[in-house]
Amino acid sequence: MSAPMTPPRTLAEAALAEAFDAALPGLPGGPDARKLRETSFSKFYDAGLPHRRIEAWHYTDLRALMRTAAPLAEAPSADSLAALREKLAASAPGCRLVVVDGVFVAQLSDPAPEGVVIQSLASVLAAGRPDLIALLAAQEFGGADTIVSLNAALMQDGVVIEVAPGAVVAEPIRIIYASTACEPRASYARSALIVGAGASMRLIEEDFGAQAAQTNRCLIVSVGDEAACDHIVSMTGMGRSSLRIESMIVRLGARVKFKSFGLIGDGGVVRRQIFMRFDGADSEGTLSGVSLLRGREHADTTLLVEHAGTGCAGRETFKYVLDEEAVGVFQGKITVEKEAQKTDGRMMSKALLLSDGVAMNNKPELEIFADDVACGHGATCGGLDENQLFYLQTRGLPFAEAEALLLEAFAADLVDELLDEATGAELREKIVCWLSARGAAPAAGDAP
Repeated sequence: MSAPMTPPRTLAEAALAEAFDAALPGLPGGPDARKLRETSFSKFYDAGLPHRRIEAWHYTDLRALMRTAAPLAEAPSADSLAALREKLAASAPGCRLVVVDGVFVAQLSDPAPEGVVIQSLASVLAAGRPDLIALLAAQEFGGADTIVSLNAALMQDGVVIEVAPGAVVAEPIRIIYASTACEPRASYARSALIVGAGASMRLIEEDFGAQAAQTNRCLIVSVGDEAACDHIVSMTGMGRSSLRIESMIVRLGARVKFKSFGLIGDGGVVRRQIFMRFDGADSEGTLSGVSLLRGREHADTTLLVEHAGTGCAGRETFKYVLDEEAVGVFQGKITVEKEAQKTDGRMMSKALLLSDGVAMNNKPELEIFADDVACGHGATCGGLDENQLFYLQTRGLPFAEAEALLLEAFAADLVDELLDEATGAELREKIVCWLSARGAAPAAGDAP
């Protein structure tokens, strides 16, 4: 038997062990990939699903939230792919890569742009290229995260993107993760992005599809010296019965400019966790995001930022809008190693609380071993400014419109900082749609 013999702690863990044993013979890859899968599942199974007694998961008790594990999604049918092709026909510009129910679908995807090599994870695992296998085997640093290990054990497919040194990729590369099953199904995609020295590019990740999906995906990013990389993830529109976990492991070389922005909304339980490490000197890394939550939705953003190189600047800013009985979580830890002098690190969380039933949990941390740094963190929670609301109403705006303008202004200012104006416009439209669904949206053409 491939799975360890330790008795399962929950029904979900038992179901995951059965799923792993059943799926292992058919999952892609040779002996090296199989060894990685078995080692990773052992790590997961020994610890089990994360729970509130694990500090990094204290506010998102996955053992309690995940009563059972959905069956592993099967390969998409021809009919579902045909229907999906029609729905994706009007998707935004850029090089489109489509992953359906955890499987890369070449016939729905575009050719790679000049200076870029794109392969499916399955083909990379089958070819056994040592450098890519080693990269795909990367685990989070700074501690063991069993969800990252579970993803490595059950990874079905994904994409591996290699940007050549010095390449300038003008159009964004867009990964669309689609779920098609009518019944709850689980998918495990693992992708990698390797940006060569001096190159520049943008990567966009989007969710699309089923309302009851359980998704656990991981993106591994390596950015070479003097490269520039923008990353945007839109985790919206999946429905309130979905469970989504996105892990991103990032390593930055020297003199790098890296930005990552995430939009979370319209989902049941969402956790976005980012592990970013400054390996080289004089790099800039910016992490930001907006979470729009209502009903009983739960969104958790957890960061671990490690500074190992000298003279690097890190900026982490996250905003939450919480309504009804929603729960927001922000956990961020900045670690500065002894050699990382001249580090400049700033971390901030801001939340707007729109009802008495919401909850916002903030836990920023600093761990500094260098003596020449400028680091700080902060967190704020509160309601909309009554003076601003009153002013807008005195200018003739009804309360609902005044409230919507202020909410859009609060949520969208991080979007406006994106260098890609077209993508920024897409994200702003999603914010306005959320406000409209809530029952308060600015009129077309209004600006905050």
